[in-house]
Amino acid sequence: MTISTRLRQTALALSLLPVWTAAHAQSVSPDAALQVHVDAPPPEASSDDAQALAEKLQNPVADLYSVPFQNNINFNVGPHKGTQDILNIQPVLPFHLNEDWNLITRTILPLVWNPSFQPAQSVPFGLGPTTFSAFLSPKNPVNGWIWGAGSIVELPTITSKTLGSNVWGAGPAIVVLRMDTPWVYGVLANNVFSFGGTTGRGRTSYSLMTLNPFVNYNFGEGWFVGSNSIMTADWDTGGPKWTLPVGAQFGRLIKLGGKLPVNLLVGAYYNALREQFGATWQLRTQVTIVF
Repeated sequence: MTISTRLRQTALALSLLPVWTAAHAQSVSPDAALQVHVDAPPPEASSDDAQALAEKLQNPVADLYSVPFQNNINFNVGPHKGTQDILNIQPVLPFHLNEDWNLITRTILPLVWNPSFQPAQSVPFGLGPTTFSAFLSPKNPVNGWIWGAGSIVELPTITSKTLGSNVWGAGPAIVVLRMDTPWVYGVLANNVFSFGGTTGRGRTSYSLMTLNPFVNYNFGEGWFVGSNSIMTADWDTGGPKWTLPVGAQFGRLIKLGGKLPVNLLVGAYYNALREQFGATWQLRTQVTIVF
Protein backbone atom coordinates (compact mmCIF):
# COMPACT_ATOMS: atom_id res chain seq x y z
CA MET A 1 0.00 0.00 0.00
CA THR A 2 1.38 3.39 -1.04
CA ILE A 3 1.77 6.35 1.29
CA SER A 4 -0.86 8.34 -0.64
CA THR A 5 -3.40 5.53 -0.21
CA ARG A 6 -2.82 5.45 3.56
CA LEU A 7 -3.24 9.22 3.77
CA ARG A 8 -6.57 9.02 1.94
CA GLN A 9 -7.81 6.30 4.38
CA THR A 10 -6.77 8.36 7.40
CA ALA A 11 -8.56 11.44 6.05
CA LEU A 12 -11.72 9.38 5.45
CA ALA A 13 -11.64 8.03 9.04
CA LEU A 14 -11.24 11.51 10.49
CA SER A 15 -14.14 12.82 8.38
CA LEU A 16 -16.42 10.06 9.74
CA LEU A 17 -15.45 10.65 13.40
CA PRO A 18 -18.13 13.36 14.10
CA VAL A 19 -20.83 11.11 12.59
CA TRP A 20 -19.80 8.17 14.80
CA THR A 21 -19.67 10.39 17.92
CA ALA A 22 -23.17 11.74 17.30
CA ALA A 23 -24.56 8.27 16.71
CA HIS A 24 -22.96 6.98 19.91
CA ALA A 25 -24.38 9.88 21.93
CA GLN A 26 -27.89 9.13 20.59
CA SER A 27 -27.52 5.51 21.71
CA VAL A 28 -27.23 6.63 25.37
CA SER A 29 -30.72 6.57 26.89
CA PRO A 30 -32.11 9.73 28.52
CA ASP A 31 -32.57 7.73 31.73
CA ALA A 32 -28.87 6.91 31.83
CA ALA A 33 -27.93 10.52 31.34
CA LEU A 34 -30.36 11.53 34.06
CA GLN A 35 -28.93 8.86 36.36
CA VAL A 36 -25.44 10.26 35.96
CA HIS A 37 -26.74 13.72 36.82
CA VAL A 38 -28.66 12.55 39.89
CA ASP A 39 -25.80 10.47 41.30
CA ALA A 40 -23.36 13.36 41.22
CA PRO A 41 -22.86 14.58 44.82
CA PRO A 42 -23.83 18.17 45.50
CA PRO A 43 -20.85 20.47 46.08
CA GLU A 44 -22.10 21.43 49.54
CA ALA A 45 -22.38 17.83 50.82
CA SER A 46 -19.17 18.00 52.87
CA SER A 47 -20.29 21.16 54.72
CA ASP A 48 -23.69 19.58 55.44
CA ASP A 49 -21.93 16.53 56.87
CA ALA A 50 -19.84 18.76 59.15
CA GLN A 51 -22.94 20.52 60.48
CA ALA A 52 -24.78 17.22 61.05
CA LEU A 53 -21.82 15.79 62.95
CA ALA A 54 -21.39 18.98 65.00
CA GLU A 55 -25.07 18.79 66.01
CA LYS A 56 -24.76 15.11 66.87
CA LEU A 57 -21.78 15.80 69.15
CA GLN A 58 -23.93 18.27 71.09
CA ASN A 59 -26.18 15.34 72.06
CA PRO A 60 -24.80 13.75 75.30
CA VAL A 61 -26.33 10.37 74.38
CA ALA A 62 -25.36 10.35 70.69
CA ASP A 63 -24.30 7.06 69.15
CA LEU A 64 -20.71 8.25 68.59
CA TYR A 65 -17.30 7.05 69.73
CA SER A 66 -15.47 10.17 70.86
CA VAL A 67 -12.82 11.40 73.29
CA PRO A 68 -13.22 15.01 74.47
CA PHE A 69 -10.26 16.69 76.18
CA GLN A 70 -11.81 19.55 78.13
CA ASN A 71 -9.50 22.03 79.85
CA ASN A 72 -10.87 24.46 82.46
CA ILE A 73 -8.70 27.29 83.79
CA ASN A 74 -10.25 28.66 86.99
CA PHE A 75 -9.19 32.12 88.15
CA ASN A 76 -9.07 33.48 91.74
CA VAL A 77 -9.25 30.09 93.46
CA GLY A 78 -8.49 29.63 97.15
CA PRO A 79 -7.56 32.08 99.90
CA HIS A 80 -4.68 33.53 97.84
CA LYS A 81 -6.69 33.98 94.60
CA GLY A 82 -4.56 31.58 92.59
CA THR A 83 -5.15 29.90 89.24
CA GLN A 84 -6.32 26.31 89.02
CA ASP A 85 -6.23 24.12 85.88
CA ILE A 86 -8.33 20.98 85.42
CA LEU A 87 -7.99 18.76 82.35
CA ASN A 88 -10.93 16.38 81.99
CA ILE A 89 -10.37 13.34 79.76
CA GLN A 90 -13.88 12.17 78.84
CA PRO A 91 -14.17 9.10 76.59
CA VAL A 92 -17.69 8.33 75.33
CA LEU A 93 -18.46 4.71 74.39
CA PRO A 94 -21.87 3.65 73.02
CA PHE A 95 -23.13 0.06 73.12
CA HIS A 96 -25.95 -1.23 70.88
CA LEU A 97 -28.19 -3.40 73.04
CA ASN A 98 -30.77 -4.19 70.35
CA GLU A 99 -32.65 -2.53 67.50
CA ASP A 100 -34.41 -0.09 69.85
CA TRP A 101 -31.99 0.73 72.68
CA ASN A 102 -28.47 2.01 73.22
CA LEU A 103 -26.32 2.19 76.33
CA ILE A 104 -24.15 5.32 76.30
CA THR A 105 -21.25 5.42 78.77
CA ARG A 106 -19.33 8.58 79.70
CA THR A 107 -16.20 8.68 81.87
CA ILE A 108 -14.57 11.82 83.29
CA LEU A 109 -10.97 11.49 84.47
CA PRO A 110 -9.73 14.83 85.93
CA LEU A 111 -6.08 15.89 86.10
CA VAL A 112 -5.81 18.80 88.56
CA TRP A 113 -3.17 21.52 88.92
CA ASN A 114 -3.86 23.46 92.14
CA PRO A 115 -2.60 26.80 93.42
CA SER A 116 -1.23 27.02 96.93
CA PHE A 117 -3.87 26.78 99.68
CA GLN A 118 -1.41 27.57 102.51
CA PRO A 119 -1.59 27.55 105.47
CA ALA A 120 -3.75 24.50 104.64
CA GLN A 121 -1.96 21.52 103.10
CA SER A 122 -2.12 21.54 99.29
CA VAL A 123 -0.81 19.42 96.42
CA PRO A 124 0.13 21.20 93.18
CA PHE A 125 -0.79 18.31 90.85
CA GLY A 126 -2.73 15.08 91.00
CA LEU A 127 -5.66 12.96 89.90
CA GLY A 128 -9.14 13.76 91.19
CA PRO A 129 -12.13 11.44 91.62
CA THR A 130 -13.24 9.69 88.41
CA THR A 131 -16.92 9.64 87.50
CA PHE A 132 -18.56 7.03 85.27
CA SER A 133 -22.12 7.40 84.02
CA ALA A 134 -24.27 5.11 81.88
CA PHE A 135 -27.48 6.15 80.10
CA LEU A 136 -30.09 3.81 78.67
CA SER A 137 -31.46 5.66 75.66
CA PRO A 138 -33.87 4.80 72.80
CA LYS A 139 -32.24 4.86 69.36
CA ASN A 140 -34.98 7.04 67.91
CA PRO A 141 -36.50 10.28 69.31
CA VAL A 142 -39.82 10.03 71.12
CA ASN A 143 -42.21 12.74 69.89
CA GLY A 144 -39.18 14.75 68.81
CA TRP A 145 -37.42 14.40 72.18
CA ILE A 146 -34.25 12.45 72.95
CA TRP A 147 -33.71 11.16 76.45
CA GLY A 148 -31.51 8.91 78.53
CA ALA A 149 -31.72 7.64 82.08
CA GLY A 150 -29.27 5.74 84.21
CA SER A 151 -26.76 6.18 87.01
CA ILE A 152 -23.46 7.81 87.87
CA VAL A 153 -20.68 6.31 89.99
CA GLU A 154 -17.79 8.20 91.61
CA LEU A 155 -14.55 6.24 91.96
CA PRO A 156 -12.00 7.39 94.61
CA THR A 157 -9.04 7.64 92.23
CA ILE A 158 -7.52 10.61 94.09
CA THR A 159 -3.76 10.78 94.48
CA SER A 160 -4.07 13.12 97.49
CA LYS A 161 -6.78 13.75 100.08
CA THR A 162 -6.73 17.44 99.14
CA LEU A 163 -8.01 16.55 95.65
CA GLY A 164 -11.31 14.95 96.70
CA SER A 165 -12.91 12.21 98.74
CA ASN A 166 -11.55 8.68 99.16
CA VAL A 167 -15.09 7.27 99.47
CA TRP A 168 -17.12 5.63 96.70
CA GLY A 169 -20.41 7.20 95.66
CA ALA A 170 -23.31 6.74 93.25
CA GLY A 171 -26.64 8.24 92.26
CA PRO A 172 -29.19 8.80 89.47
CA ALA A 173 -28.50 10.54 86.16
CA ILE A 174 -30.84 11.77 83.41
CA VAL A 175 -30.64 13.76 80.18
CA VAL A 176 -33.40 15.24 78.01
CA LEU A 177 -32.85 17.21 74.80
CA ARG A 178 -34.30 18.24 71.48
CA MET A 179 -32.59 18.63 68.10
CA ASP A 180 -34.45 21.23 66.02
CA THR A 181 -31.90 22.06 63.32
CA PRO A 182 -30.10 24.43 63.61
CA TRP A 183 -30.88 24.37 67.38
CA VAL A 184 -29.80 21.74 69.91
CA TYR A 185 -30.93 22.27 73.51
CA GLY A 186 -31.58 20.29 76.66
CA VAL A 187 -30.43 19.53 80.19
CA LEU A 188 -28.35 16.87 81.92
CA ALA A 189 -28.61 16.27 85.67
CA ASN A 190 -27.19 13.91 88.29
CA ASN A 191 -26.62 13.66 92.02
CA VAL A 192 -23.87 11.59 93.63
CA PHE A 193 -24.24 10.38 97.24
CA SER A 194 -21.22 9.02 99.12
CA PHE A 195 -21.32 5.55 100.65
CA GLY A 196 -20.54 6.72 104.20
CA GLY A 197 -17.47 8.81 105.00
CA THR A 198 -16.67 11.32 107.72
CA THR A 199 -18.22 14.70 108.47
CA GLY A 200 -16.83 17.91 109.92
CA ARG A 201 -13.39 19.31 109.16
CA GLY A 202 -11.67 17.33 106.39
CA ARG A 203 -14.94 15.49 105.66
CA THR A 204 -15.01 12.64 103.15
CA SER A 205 -18.80 12.28 102.90
CA TYR A 206 -20.55 14.22 100.14
CA SER A 207 -23.78 14.85 98.26
CA LEU A 208 -23.00 16.59 94.98
CA MET A 209 -25.50 17.63 92.33
CA THR A 210 -24.66 18.67 88.75
CA LEU A 211 -27.24 20.51 86.66
CA ASN A 212 -26.06 21.11 83.08
CA PRO A 213 -28.44 23.08 80.80
CA PHE A 214 -27.10 23.57 77.28
CA VAL A 215 -28.16 25.30 74.08
CA ASN A 216 -26.36 25.56 70.73
CA TYR A 217 -27.07 27.26 67.41
CA ASN A 218 -25.37 25.79 64.33
CA PHE A 219 -24.50 28.09 61.42
CA GLY A 220 -23.43 25.43 58.93
CA GLU A 221 -20.01 24.20 57.78
CA GLY A 222 -19.40 22.97 61.34
CA TRP A 223 -19.61 26.41 63.03
CA PHE A 224 -21.68 26.78 66.21
CA VAL A 225 -22.25 29.08 69.18
CA GLY A 226 -23.99 28.39 72.48
CA SER A 227 -23.79 27.98 76.22
CA ASN A 228 -23.01 24.92 78.35
CA SER A 229 -23.35 25.97 81.98
CA ILE A 230 -22.16 23.31 84.45
CA MET A 231 -23.96 24.22 87.68
CA THR A 232 -23.04 22.34 90.86
CA ALA A 233 -24.41 22.15 94.39
CA ASP A 234 -22.49 20.78 97.37
CA TRP A 235 -25.32 19.96 99.77
CA ASP A 236 -23.02 19.04 102.68
CA THR A 237 -20.93 22.18 102.80
CA GLY A 238 -21.50 24.64 105.64
CA GLY A 239 -21.20 27.80 103.50
CA PRO A 240 -22.59 28.76 100.07
CA LYS A 241 -23.65 25.59 98.27
CA TRP A 242 -24.10 26.62 94.63
CA THR A 243 -21.71 27.35 91.77
CA LEU A 244 -23.61 29.08 88.96
CA PRO A 245 -21.56 29.89 85.82
CA VAL A 246 -22.96 32.30 83.22
CA GLY A 247 -21.29 32.61 79.82
CA ALA A 248 -21.00 31.39 76.24
CA GLN A 249 -18.80 29.39 73.91
CA PHE A 250 -18.26 28.90 70.20
CA GLY A 251 -16.43 26.46 67.99
CA ARG A 252 -16.20 24.50 64.79
CA LEU A 253 -15.98 20.89 63.66
CA ILE A 254 -13.14 20.31 61.19
CA LYS A 255 -11.68 17.24 59.48
CA LEU A 256 -7.95 16.69 59.78
CA GLY A 257 -6.55 15.49 56.50
CA GLY A 258 -10.10 15.62 55.18
CA LYS A 259 -10.95 12.46 57.15
CA LEU A 260 -10.60 12.60 60.97
CA PRO A 261 -13.38 14.73 62.57
CA VAL A 262 -12.17 17.01 65.36
CA ASN A 263 -14.43 19.38 67.27
CA LEU A 264 -12.85 22.56 68.67
CA LEU A 265 -14.42 25.05 71.09
CA VAL A 266 -13.53 27.88 73.42
CA GLY A 267 -15.72 29.60 76.02
CA ALA A 268 -15.70 31.89 79.03
CA TYR A 269 -17.93 31.74 82.12
CA TYR A 270 -18.42 33.98 85.15
CA ASN A 271 -19.48 32.31 88.40
CA ALA A 272 -22.38 34.49 89.52
CA LEU A 273 -22.73 32.18 92.56
CA ARG A 274 -19.82 30.25 94.04
CA GLU A 275 -18.63 28.41 97.11
CA GLN A 276 -16.22 29.97 99.55
CA PHE A 277 -12.80 30.31 97.85
CA GLY A 278 -14.40 29.23 94.57
CA ALA A 279 -13.26 30.56 91.18
CA THR A 280 -14.73 33.82 89.89
CA TRP A 281 -13.99 33.17 86.19
CA GLN A 282 -13.41 30.13 84.01
CA LEU A 283 -11.81 29.80 80.58
CA ARG A 284 -12.85 26.59 78.83
CA THR A 285 -11.21 25.00 75.81
CA GLN A 286 -12.04 21.61 74.37
CA VAL A 287 -10.77 19.30 71.65
CA THR A 288 -12.95 16.31 70.78
CA ILE A 289 -11.68 13.51 68.55
CA VAL A 290 -14.44 11.49 66.83
CA PHE A 291 -13.84 7.92 65.69
